Amino acid sequence: MRYALPGLIAGLTATAALAATPPANLRIDLKNSTGGSAGTATLSGAPNGVLLKLEVKGLAPGWHGLHFHEKGDCSASGFTSAGAHVHGQAGVAHGLLNPDGNEAGDLPNLHVAADGTGTAELFAPYVTLGGGGAKPELMDADGSALVIHANPDDHKTQPIGGAGPRIACGAISKG
Repeated sequence: MRYALPGLIAGLTATAALAATPPANLRIDLKNSTGGSAGTATLSGAPNGVLLKLEVKGLAPGWHGLHFHEKGDCSASGFTSAGAHVHGQAGVAHGLLNPDGNEAGDLPNLHVAADGTGTAELFAPYVTLGGGGAKPELMDADGSALVIHANPDDHKTQPIGGAGPRIACGAISKG
C-alpha cells in the first residue's frame, strides 16, 4: 500500500545517504484494549525522519487514524496514558492537510483488510527516533507511543481529525 500525502513518502528506496548512516531499528508490540496482540511495528531511524513498518491483526476492517503520542505509556484504560499527539512546535494545528500546519505526530491512515489484518510502510519526516536536533525525539526521557484509532483521521478537524477512540497502542522507549 502506498500513500502520497504532503511530506510523507512511502516505499523509501536506498540512497547513498542511507547507506552512510545505518538506521537504528526498534520493534514494538502493539496491544489491544484487552492486552492481546494487535501486531507489531518496526521503527528505523533515518537521516531525515523515521521509517515505520506496520503489521496489524485483529482490528476492524477499514481505515484507522494513526499517530505518534507524547508518552511511552499504554497502561491506562483507553490508552489515555499515552497523552496527546507529539508536537513539534507550539501553535500548530492537527492534520496533514491542515493549512495551519501539522503536529509532528500526524501520520497517514492505516487500512485494515476484511480479515482484520493490515500492513503499511510509512515515512515520518517530522520526528526522529532519538537522534537529537530540532525534531521531536520519539525515544526521549518519557518515550512516546504509536496509537491506532477506531476511525479514519480526516487530516483537518481539531483536535484528532475525528479518529475516535484509541484501539491499539505500542510504547516506544529506550528499554
